[in-house]
Amino acid sequence: MRVFLILFSLVVFMFGSSVEAFDGQRGNSTYSEFNKVKKIMSKYVFPLHMETIYCRAPIKRNKEVEIPEGFTSRAHQARNSRYEIEHVVPVEHFGRSFPEWRYGDSRCVDKKGRRFKGRNCAQKESLEFRYMQSDMYNLYPAIGSVNATRGHKDFDLLENEKSSFGTCEMKVGKDKVEPPAYSRGVIARTYLYMQYAYSPRFRMSKSQERLMNAWDKQHPVAKWECKRAKKIEELQGNENPFVKGPCIERGMYQ
Repeated sequence: MRVFLILFSLVVFMFGSSVEAFDGQRGNSTYSEFNKVKKIMSKYVFPLHMETIYCRAPIKRNKEVEIPEGFTSRAHQARNSRYEIEHVVPVEHFGRSFPEWRYGDSRCVDKKGRRFKGRNCAQKESLEFRYMQSDMYNLYPAIGSVNATRGHKDFDLLENEKSSFGTCEMKVGKDKVEPPAYSRGVIARTYLYMQYAYSPRFRMSKSQERLMNAWDKQHPVAKWECKRAKKIEELQGNENPFVKGPCIERGMYQ
């Protein structure tokens, strides 16, 4: 018992008090290194469906993308040629629940002795944050300029907006984003999973939850989504029930 208490104290000292609050039963408790996860997904997960999430741009193994005919971008054009790893639920949406993000930490000090906060501090001092940031179910390839333009805006329906990317029907407004219809089911099941796995760190508003439930029903799981979820379950060790359940019902979780 004494040895256990000593070891536990060392873990808390190394990773901060937030480790005590981390459950890990529903979410990712396998990978905490985001850069490592990106490499694993590029090798084992993305090849199962070689398209970007929002614009269906074909992707190549060297991270290059084939820009769809008629695709245009108003900004970040230098980021068009390669895909980037998109957090469907933006990091900021759960990151701000961590005190390290909002206020910083006494151990978050740069080489010049200046204290810092935000994502860098949360990533440095919170194991729970690193697990959430690295959760494979929340990560998809996206054209770099689309990823940058979306930022951390919430999803919604924007009836009065036109496509921000030409033939890719991704609409970006001042505060909201409307994704193409073919990506809405995937987005919904990701949001529902993140709330299921990490509440209260991440909670949707009531209006956002209603929208995601509607999109989940309107856009059923596809076979590639089932294969992707099964591979992630094998790698990460936990399931996304919002994908797995419907896939099993349709005989596609193989």
